[in-house]
Amino acid sequence: MFPARLELLRGRLADAGYDVALITDDDSVYYFTGYYDYLHMEFGRPTILVVPRNGESLLITPNMELDMAEAAANVDRIEAWNDGMGNEWRECLPGAVGTSARVAIEPDRMPPLVRNYVSSLVDDARLADIEPVIADMRMIKSEDELQLARHAGQVAMAMMEAGRATIAAGVPEYEVALATSQAGTRKAAELLAAHYSDARMSPNTHFLQIMASGREITMPHRRATTRVMQRGDPVFLCFCGMTNFHRFKLGFDRTFWIGEIADKTQEAVYQVAVDSQSAALKMLRPGVTAEDIHAAYAEVIQGAGYEYPFRCGRATGFSFLEKPQLVFGDKTVIEPGMVLAVDGSVSVARTFRAQVGDSFIVTEDGYEALTSHPKAVQDVVL
Repeated sequence: MFPARLELLRGRLADAGYDVALITDDDSVYYFTGYYDYLHMEFGRPTILVVPRNGESLLITPNMELDMAEAAANVDRIEAWNDGMGNEWRECLPGAVGTSARVAIEPDRMPPLVRNYVSSLVDDARLADIEPVIADMRMIKSEDELQLARHAGQVAMAMMEAGRATIAAGVPEYEVALATSQAGTRKAAELLAAHYSDARMSPNTHFLQIMASGREITMPHRRATTRVMQRGDPVFLCFCGMTNFHRFKLGFDRTFWIGEIADKTQEAVYQVAVDSQSAALKMLRPGVTAEDIHAAYAEVIQGAGYEYPFRCGRATGFSFLEKPQLVFGDKTVIEPGMVLAVDGSVSVARTFRAQVGDSFIVTEDGYEALTSHPKAVQDVVL
């Protein structure tokens, strides 16, 4: 899988007239090589994948990660560097870039440290943007990726069920986060053991639970706290970061109430959110554009008297955000093999916010749901 992707990238480089690509985005390095878990945070220790149009692929990575690189990376050559030794990661970049006429980089994803050094080697006239090429390559998922997506959906649903079962009056929010993390990890471990041979892939969830309850329900990316939930509270659970199985990401969220809907105005807002997602899904099929789906969703929300909403959704895969986005202005034509998170959402400033969201595979004639959980009002009052 990985060598084939590198060869396809070489072909795309040739088509675009680029001589060499320098790839630094963690998720793209994994997509092309299978190399992962070297840190995944900006820590002053760059990893750089060098892919020439003709010639050997090269992975430049810290020496402390050499064992992992040799075990996981599908590349022709690895150059390891050590802190403070020689010119560190810069040592072999001049030779790798050489006198190439066109050097393609990820300008929005390359660490400033690396970007500044590349600029000292290559004048701006010779630099090109490889991001659109990579985004297009990653947009349509392979059968292997779609199987990962289906398993990621199972992990997400296990987390949602555990969260739902833990929400109750008198329970602090962090208990919900503990329950969802344990359920997701156990489901991921079960799937890894049954279907995958990579023993180094961790089943553990590794993202703080996004949730909000009570008066703070309007904060979409709030984390679980020590707040004790009460009867009548609305509760929002989001797994858009925690759903990360075998590095494949999905979107999934729901809104609940504890015991009753204390503020009856919230029910009407919630129903508009559900209806807006339903409208988007009626449009979800090959041949429409990403903005067509967003327009159907937005029409329901604005038609009910609420403000113009944020994007309806986004593509996911080995990154949390991929191409396309379901938003006004994105004219990407929807194709089979895309994986999309599709939301319904309504916000009433500083008062209430409702959101429901699921992930889907686009099929030849519609879509396949990857996540599901009841969303009728009577089903989300716990």
